[in-house]
Amino acid sequence: MKSLLVLATALAASANLYAAGLDDVKNAAQKLGATDNYSWTQTMESTQFSPPPSHGKTEKGGFTYLKFAMRDNTVEAYVKGGKGAIKTEDGWQTLEEAANASADAGPARFMARRMQNYKAPATEAEDIATKTKELTQTEGVYAGDLTEDGAKSLLMFGRRGGQAPEIHKAKGSVKFWIKDGVLTKYQFKVQGTVTRDGEDRDVERTTTVEIQDVGATKITVPEEAKGKIS
Repeated sequence: MKSLLVLATALAASANLYAAGLDDVKNAAQKLGATDNYSWTQTMESTQFSPPPSHGKTEKGGFTYLKFAMRDNTVEAYVKGGKGAIKTEDGWQTLEEAANASADAGPARFMARRMQNYKAPATEAEDIATKTKELTQTEGVYAGDLTEDGAKSLLMFGRRGGQAPEIHKAKGSVKFWIKDGVLTKYQFKVQGTVTRDGEDRDVERTTTVEIQDVGATKITVPEEAKGKIS
């Protein structure tokens, strides 16, 4: 009986620590999201490919700007209120137009599909925090392992629908950096076996997002892009 009581006490303490850590990370992400504006740089290293860093800017209640480099191409996009515009070889298109383009439309088609469910860092970080098994804090850094479902969703880049690949043996971990109660950086590592068209591939990917220029970010939207979003 005594051993069961000790175990129950330990489990309760662990659950309380996790809840406290989760609340700290969620609050830090929400404080970042409540700022007027901020920028970020995202880097990714993968066994499949490691693209150059991507960059983003966002304004509270306004536009979000994204710039990605894919192979020899640079893709720019703006999103606001569930709508978006992306720059293609044929000029600015809505996300729907670019996502439904032919398969030879290039990286803009791929990015448009990803961006239809895009989450800015403050929102993404809070979402990732809820996909953890536990979160422990050391000197302002919160770390923990992802649940299997959480690792699967990150391996899939958040894709949904019949075209999504199958994911097996998914696992991963995440870290959040917080300063003065505000999220400044986060990193997640995922790995698993991805099955597409009957072919298995072992994938490992590390994504790091660093927050910059909080309160000092400005976004200028081209008129043609505005026209596609309005």
